[in-house]
Formats: sequence, C-alpha cells, structure tokens
Amino acid sequence: MVKPKLDCGSGNFPASGYVHLDKRKLPHVDIVWDVEHIPWMVVSESYCEVRMSHLIEHIKPWLTIEIIDECWRVLKKNGLLRISAPYATSPGFYADPTHCNQISERWVEYFDPAYPLYQVYKPRPWKVTKNEWNPDLNIDIVLRKIK
Repeated sequence: MVKPKLDCGSGNFPASGYVHLDKRKLPHVDIVWDVEHIPWMVVSESYCEVRMSHLIEHIKPWLTIEIIDECWRVLKKNGLLRISAPYATSPGFYADPTHCNQISERWVEYFDPAYPLYQVYKPRPWKVTKNEWNPDLNIDIVLRKIK
C-alpha cells in the first residue's frame, strides 16, 4: 500500500513519490494552492507525511504557527512533518531577498509540549524527532504529530 505524502512548495524541485502542492502552476504540480491561504484544499488526516523543503523561510513569520497547525490537520495520526531550511544566520538565508522567516534550533521548542516555550502559543502538539543544523548551511527538522 502506498502511503500518501504531500510536498508543499515543491517548486522546480519536486520530490519523487509525493503529491505536489505549489502556488505556481508547474507541470508536476497536482494542487495549485498558496500555503499561506488557510485552510488548504486538502482533506483532514489524509497524508502520512508533509514535506516543506526550503519553503518555511519564505512564509510570513506571523503565519508560521497557523501553517504548522495546518500541516498537523492534514496529517494522519503519528504523521511526520519534514522541514529543511537555511539556518537562521547562514549566508544562504541572507542571500535570498525573499527569505523572511528565520529558523534556528530553538524554533522547534514552540511546537513540542515537552519544552517550556510551547506554553507561549500552545499550537497543535508535535514531538521533535530530528533537529540537526549547521550554522553555516541548513537546518533539518522532523516533527511527529501527537494526540
């Protein structure tokens, strides 16, 4: 059985084996939709995995929690959210004039109830399963939907 996976903001680099969602109508895009328009035209609890590779740094910062909550909505129980982005202070972050949302190793603490920072906004709950970064390059995060 194929596990349905959603690639948000796939752009010109679509991941193999995913349903592709992007605001641009590109040849491989299955769902033309801007992730900043919530709710997405996606059925709740319909995916096992959501991928956001080099997308979250382009999201308006004040929409971050709503978008991560939307990922939680579309994921099945124990589904995974995979995020890759340029590290907050890396040259790659500052090189692109459309990067506006800085992601660092402490960012995940706002989404996992195991951390005190979760209490600030109390978004939908996640468990951090990966949080690896290189301050000169990228950060890779995996969150698992809980509850």
